[in-house]
Amino acid sequence: MRAILLDMDGTLVDSDAAVERAWHTWAREYGVPLSGTPAFLHGSPALLSVRRLRPDLDDQAAGAAAQRQLTLQYDDLSDVRATPGTGELLAELARRQLPWAVVTSADVRLAQARLGAAGVTAPLLVTAEDVRAGKPDPESYLLAARELGIDPDRCLVVEDSVAGVAAGQAAGATVAGLKGVPADLPIASLGELAGLIRAA
Repeated sequence: MRAILLDMDGTLVDSDAAVERAWHTWAREYGVPLSGTPAFLHGSPALLSVRRLRPDLDDQAAGAAAQRQLTLQYDDLSDVRATPGTGELLAELARRQLPWAVVTSADVRLAQARLGAAGVTAPLLVTAEDVRAGKPDPESYLLAARELGIDPDRCLVVEDSVAGVAAGQAAGATVAGLKGVPADLPIASLGELAGLIRAA
């Protein structure tokens, strides 16, 4: 393993409550009955989720609906924070001089806002605006690996969603999965991952 590629929401940044609030507000506005928060709303670009929830919308309307969903999230940062173990992991990566990147389905404005709220400064940030196809497509992870100059099969992807795990595996990387999401390496926290890196 020569680099770590980290998802943002739910992985580095605890933003689950903000994500869910935004989707439930959006669903009320767009007449979508939403019971709970389906897993597919985590980890995929807003436009893909909008198309799944409102397949009747044309391209222009779907784009506007996706932008509305993001707008609901931009300033909702009151309870956004780093996930447990984030500081420990990033300190271990610095000690080992392991390159790392944040790879997110958020746009750059939302990514910078949430990372800032969590006190995380990413050396490389790949957002939905950098790729044509979002997770579960592997494009974002392939781009991050290329930008770091490291083969994807030498990278460890860290994810908390089914779409993200699929993207990392399709890129050829080994994937560590949080929150019980099936992956190559199940982990309970980023602190556990830091310990595994320390012991390697």
